[in-house]
This record gives sequence, structure tokens and C-alpha cells, in this order.
Amino acid sequence: MKYRWVYALLALFVVASMVIAGCQPAPEATEAPAAQPTAEVVVPPAEPTAVPVVETPAGRNNYVEMKVESPDCEYGGEFKSIETVDEFTVKFTLCYPDADFPSKVAFSVFSIADKEYLDANTGDSVKMSEAPNGTGPYMLKEWVRGDRVIYEANPNYWGTAAAIPNLVFRWSEQSAQRLLELQSGQVDGIDNPAPEDFAAIEGDANLALYPRPALNIFYIGFNHNVAPFDDVKVRQAIAYAIDRQRIVDQYYPEGSQVAKVFVPPALKPGYSDAVDWYPYDPEMAKTLLAEAGQENLEITLSLRNVVRGYLPTPDKVAQEIQAQLAEVGITVNINVMESTAFIDATAAGTEGFYLLGWGADYPGATNFYDYHFAADTNLQFGDLYPDLVEEIRAAGKISDPAARQVHYDKVNQLLKDDVVMIPVAHGASATAFKASIGGAHASPLGNEVMGVLTSDSDQFVWMQSGEPATLWCIDETDGETLRACEQIFEALLSFKVGSTEVEPGLAESYVANDDATEWTFTLRQGVQFHDGALLDASDVVASYAAVWDAASPNHVGRTGNFEYFTAFFNKFLNATE
Repeated sequence: MKYRWVYALLALFVVASMVIAGCQPAPEATEAPAAQPTAEVVVPPAEPTAVPVVETPAGRNNYVEMKVESPDCEYGGEFKSIETVDEFTVKFTLCYPDADFPSKVAFSVFSIADKEYLDANTGDSVKMSEAPNGTGPYMLKEWVRGDRVIYEANPNYWGTAAAIPNLVFRWSEQSAQRLLELQSGQVDGIDNPAPEDFAAIEGDANLALYPRPALNIFYIGFNHNVAPFDDVKVRQAIAYAIDRQRIVDQYYPEGSQVAKVFVPPALKPGYSDAVDWYPYDPEMAKTLLAEAGQENLEITLSLRNVVRGYLPTPDKVAQEIQAQLAEVGITVNINVMESTAFIDATAAGTEGFYLLGWGADYPGATNFYDYHFAADTNLQFGDLYPDLVEEIRAAGKISDPAARQVHYDKVNQLLKDDVVMIPVAHGASATAFKASIGGAHASPLGNEVMGVLTSDSDQFVWMQSGEPATLWCIDETDGETLRACEQIFEALLSFKVGSTEVEPGLAESYVANDDATEWTFTLRQGVQFHDGALLDASDVVASYAAVWDAASPNHVGRTGNFEYFTAFFNKFLNATE
């Protein structure tokens, strides 16, 4: 395989990142696993270590002591309390150990907003998108809806300042259009070039291709609350009717592979060697349809025509599935939806049969299983399967990899038995840049950082597949939206550029107790929000409380689902049934 070395290196890197304690000094962290931190081990600050000198008159301190607490853990969530210890120290107390906690708080959805600004906008993502107020290397200059987002470099950034003063995000769902604009010099970098264009990009001396390893899953989803998908025999019949190998061979770039289970092979514990999916068997599909009394079935397949790393040609794959199902007597009507409307509809449980996928937010199986099959706010597969939820939650509370794998093997068998979805492919993908752009990269997490890029020009234009839904992402799940937010906002921890390794972010260090149920973060001092407010511990508590506490006046977002929170941390505080 052309990029086999990339995937082997990623697998080693993911394993390493999961065993390195997030709370150990970065240069020496090679032994203690993140699931077993000790109170004596502290992550040192990343460079630069000097406290920035804040000279602007706008710099102001709004610190207040705060504590948000559940009286007990009976409500079912992970958080027991979040509190300020002092102006620059915040402590999370958990109801149970969480081996992936550092990776979760590094994810950009859990970025930190200024408390005063959050309160003024009542946590409304749409209002906050008008003038997003982050700490990141870029600030919003203008959002021309339907056309572009224009950023400018943050002159008071606490870290290494963005080298390119002006950043522009544009979008097109057509991969051919993105490549044409890159070749013509209208844009400087693009996401997800079409697989058939990889060779042309590599052969062009003016361009550079950066392969992105396949840390993702493309799947065909069923909502078992929607007829006829409420019949497991119908779901099994469709599983037997889909030739997944043909889909990968015909529509995916080299380095992609057919999916056996829901998570990619690099994620262990999580990936199950012992469980394999239904083989391609159209005759068995016809038999099952007959047993279900559905020989002349007509169904609708919904999708968004947005190229993603897990699905490089959604329209063609949809047509292929349509043709394959026609061979067993199923008529498929294809329903192409606008991207944000599609994501909202699947999460709300209104689409019975659809194409979707997932790219890793952090290198852990909990990111895949918990979000999709154990989160109350994600109804895309219909009502949760209680046996699945039980196994998934049990795995997430265990530190020992072998013990976790026992549960994940059961999870994968249940996913197969119930045909909750059909895992199709782990898709290789890439970014492409002008060869003259320094610092260009592709992230396995899809969180490319524009602030590290260099150019001879004072402007960098990026073109991706779709327009962001908002620019405050606490209530979002779409990758194009998250990447746009990531240029403005930052989380407590971060991922190293182009990798899955956790490093300090707005917190310069953190420490955990022996059983990993208390996590204390020390913030950088002098970090300034774009409006001049200074970062302090109350901003952290307020940002998390806005989504954790359903009774908070800031618990608004855009849709109000906050899917990532319940996927990562189980339950809202003060939620009403």
C-alpha cells in the first residue's frame, strides 16, 4: 500500500498516546498510563513558559469564586462537581474514574469562553457567533453567510502568534471545484481532495499532498423506531445485500479498508478481532426479506453530499448502494439534504436509513461507542439499546485494557446481532496545499491548525467541504464547523499539531489523584480573550456549567442537544425527563 507506513506509524503513535500519562512531564512520559495518574505527577507548561505581559487597557479581571455540584452521583452523570480553587486553579471531581479524561477536555467542543460574555449572550451559539470571543490565534473579522469566513490574527495571543495575518475559510461540496481553485491559485489549501485526484496532486510540483490516516468509520445507519427498519430481519437483509468490498475498491483511495467493526484497528482496546461482519450474500438477503414479508420493499436513503475523510464520494456511494439493493428487490429513493439540516435530523431520530460516518475526536474507543450508542441526546439509531449502553458504560469506567476489551468484544457482537448499523469502511483521506506553504499538515483528528502555517503572502485561503453552522461549537458535531471554531477558541488541553498526543493548552499543567477521580488544572496567567478580558478559573467553571447544568440560563447552544457532552460525560445535571 502506498501509505502503509503512515498507518503503521499512526497505530504505534495512537497506542503510545494512550499509555502516556497526560499528567506527566512531556519529555519523560513513557511509562505510566493515563488511566493511573498519581498526585505527585504534574504536566509542565508548554513553551512559551513566560507569563505574557498584558499592556492593553482592555485587559480586565472578572474572577469570582464558583462551584457547581451535584448532591450525589445518583443522577447518572460523570461529574460530581466543578469548582474554582483559586483564580488560576480549577478542580473537576468525578463520580468514577475516566481513563480518557485528558483527551476529552482537549477536544475543541469543550473550549473555554469568557464568563461575562457567556452570561451576556445566555450561551446562545447563534448570538455568540456574531462576535465570537475566544483566546485563539485568530479573531473573526467577518462572516459572509453562504460565501466565506474572514479571520484576522490575534495581536494579543498568549502563544506563538499566527504568521499569516489574514485567514479566509471558503467551501464547496464539489471536490473538483476545490482542486481547480487550488491549481489556479485562488485558494492555498483544501480538505479532502477526491481519491482520483491524489496522483495529479502528487505529480504537480506546485502542490503537496498530505495523507490523513484512516482513524474513522463510514457506516450505513438504521433508526429502529422507523418502519420497516423496526424489523431486525429487514436490517439483516440489507446487511447481507451490501458488497462493502466493492464500495471500498471502487470509491476509496489507497490505504482505505473494509470495516469489520465500528472502530478502526488502531484503537485498542476497542477493536475486536474476534467479531466479523455479515458477508455479502444477496440470496440470504432475499430469504430474509421474504421471511419479513418485505419482498417488494421501497425505502428512502438520506445523505448530505459533503465529502468527508470517511466518505470521499457520497453521491456515487449512494447510487452504488441503490444499485446493490435493487438486485435483491429493494427500491431505494435517494434523498440529498443540506448538511446542517441532515445532521440535525439524524440526531433527532427522524431519518430511518442514511449514510453517515465519524472521524476520531481523540484516540479512544469511547469517542466512537459512547457518542453513537450510549448518549441520550443522540437518537439517530432510535431508542438506545440497554444492553449496549450497559457494556459501553462499563468499559469506559475501567482502566485495565484487557478488562475493557472484554466489554468491547460484547459491544461489537451486540452491534452485529441487532444490526444497529452497517460498518462499511475506514477511509484514507488527505489535505492538499500549495507547495510553498510552510507548516502544512493533515491531522488524523481533522483539526488542522492554521496558526502554524507560513507563507510569502499575508493571506491564506482554505477551502473545505461545507459552511460552518456556528462559530461557538459547544453544541455542534460537524467537522467543518469544529475546524472553523478551532481557529478562534481553545480548550484546557490541546492536541499537538498533526497528531493525537495531548499537550497543555489554556491549562499549563494538571494533576490527578490516585484513582483518577479528581483532576486539578492550573491555568496560564495573562491569557487574554479577544475582547480584552483575562482568562481565570471562573471562566472554566462557567463554560462547563453552561452545558452540564440543564437548569443554567446559559444551557442554550444552537439545537440544545449538546450531544458531545452526554456522549463524553453521560448525563446533564438538573435534567427533566
